[in-house]
Amino acid sequence: MDSLNRFPLLPTICAACALALAGCSSMKTPATAEVASSRTAVEAAAATGAPELAPAEMAAARDKMLRANQALAAKDYRTAQDLAQQAQADAKLAQSKASSAKATEAANKLQEDIRILREELDRANSTMTR
Repeated sequence: MDSLNRFPLLPTICAACALALAGCSSMKTPATAEVASSRTAVEAAAATGAPELAPAEMAAARDKMLRANQALAAKDYRTAQDLAQQAQADAKLAQSKASSAKATEAANKLQEDIRILREELDRANSTMTR
């Protein structure tokens, strides 16, 4: 009892340390889930053709996912979670760019088809009026 009087903050410090340790171990689950989500996002982006249509964004997503896995293995859960979130954002950007590129390509093809049809129509009309 005498030692507690000498160090009145000791119980508070011990409790704070225990909470901090508990908080660190609870970070593992969200970080693991975040890394798994980033892997899914990168795979989904790859399936939409993003590696060819948005290579820089895909490279960034893959790099951050790899670093997130390394941080998770090193039990640096905060870094793993942050990198995983960044990887997801990069993957979504890559997927959006790929979708946009495909839509632009389809629109250009449609415009070309319309131009050809108009030319054929003009030719057909000109031969009918002669």
